[in-house]
Amino acid sequence: MRRFVVLFVFSFFCAFSFAQTVRGLPDFSELAEKQGPAVVNISTTQVVRGNSQVMPFPFDENDPAFEFFKRFIPRHPGGVIPREFENKSLGSGFIVSADGYILTNAHVVDGADEVTVRLTDKREFKAKTIGADKRTDVALLKIEAVGLPVVKLADTAQLKVGEWVVAIGSPFGFDNSVTAGIVSAKGRSLPQESYVPFIQTDVAINPGNSGGPLFNMRGEVVGINSQIYSRSGGYMGVSFAIPIDVAMEVQQQLRATGKVSRGRLGVVIQEVNRELADSLGLSKPMGAVVNAVEKGGPAEKAGLEAGDVILKFDGKAIVNSADLPRLVGATRPGTRSLVQVWRKGSTREIAVVVGEVSDEKQVVSRPARGAKPPEQIANRLGLVLSELTAEQKRELKMGSGLLIEEVRGLSARADLRPGDVVIAVISKGATTELRSVEQFNKLLAQFDKGSSVTLLVRRGEMQTFVTIKGLNGN
Repeated sequence: MRRFVVLFVFSFFCAFSFAQTVRGLPDFSELAEKQGPAVVNISTTQVVRGNSQVMPFPFDENDPAFEFFKRFIPRHPGGVIPREFENKSLGSGFIVSADGYILTNAHVVDGADEVTVRLTDKREFKAKTIGADKRTDVALLKIEAVGLPVVKLADTAQLKVGEWVVAIGSPFGFDNSVTAGIVSAKGRSLPQESYVPFIQTDVAINPGNSGGPLFNMRGEVVGINSQIYSRSGGYMGVSFAIPIDVAMEVQQQLRATGKVSRGRLGVVIQEVNRELADSLGLSKPMGAVVNAVEKGGPAEKAGLEAGDVILKFDGKAIVNSADLPRLVGATRPGTRSLVQVWRKGSTREIAVVVGEVSDEKQVVSRPARGAKPPEQIANRLGLVLSELTAEQKRELKMGSGLLIEEVRGLSARADLRPGDVVIAVISKGATTELRSVEQFNKLLAQFDKGSSVTLLVRRGEMQTFVTIKGLNGN
């Protein structure tokens, strides 16, 4: 009897362990079956117009062979033939309302003359692009249909790193393909993508998946698959999705006005690293340091200055510099917002009326080079400097600053270049504007050997903080 009880307990434990193991392996079949019909295939056609070169007609009109060969060799003025061809591409999307509104990526429909949406039941519709926002890579389409299957939307704040997620889309044109993985990270910043806190996953995403939904295990859309990190052009284990809350905010504006309006402060910002935090007197690296303030912009009108570190915007902490553009961009233009800044060793609150982002492109010019000084002697940082001439000050619209003529030693490793203008030295939270080479050298003499020096540098129309480590003893 005792032996039977032991065997029963052992069998129960094994069965329980096996059930736990099986339960730990997700089954995506129900999710794919229920949510698949709301995912669509998107194909676009773009008519490209151009000219093709042709061989010149080989015979003159006086040549005896002219009459015979002109029937077979076409002639075109200038030796070119007007030509058109169609450029086709594929992507994915998903239905967000039963009356035919569809979300996808802006790059999927960019430049398209015709957009076709195909459902899983093989029905095809010509789609109208309601609007596309390149800054977030979100586009809203509309097809004339009713009673369509619709996706459910998730609360992305509840999304956790490590949880399972599923992508459905059309990689390489293979409709309704299902791939799965986990959330690798949240709030990722990518170059040139300052308005989107991307969800990083290891879900297999390939060309054609763009614009398709990323689901959690409850069958709710958490994001739009948008980009991959790849050295080959194909999937390499790192994929990025636009959070669905960001996408839905964009689509609301696109549906209402056909465009997206964003807030702006009119500042150029930089990440605060350990060395810069020490120079500015911060206890730890945090916030976004202001490199430059646009003249006449919202920040200048409110009193923000270069060298300020923005710690909070409307009560929300700026942990990394990438947090600021997202928060400001999501603010309606004309809103009065409070900005907490760190300036000269203390915090202060500044009220700013948020402006609106413009699509105008700024023209960036390089500062003119000055004549090299007679003695090419580098300072402790390895910089050969000259004072700005009156003409250079007028051109650059600067009252002071030192022009870098040559870069050696320490400074060469800090990405300083000839033509840059050194505006100020920052130390222990204090900013000292530079007006002469002699003044700069006296300031450098006060730094101990091996210490770090932070400079405010202008390059073209941009300003940045540069920290040079390991000051020599000269």
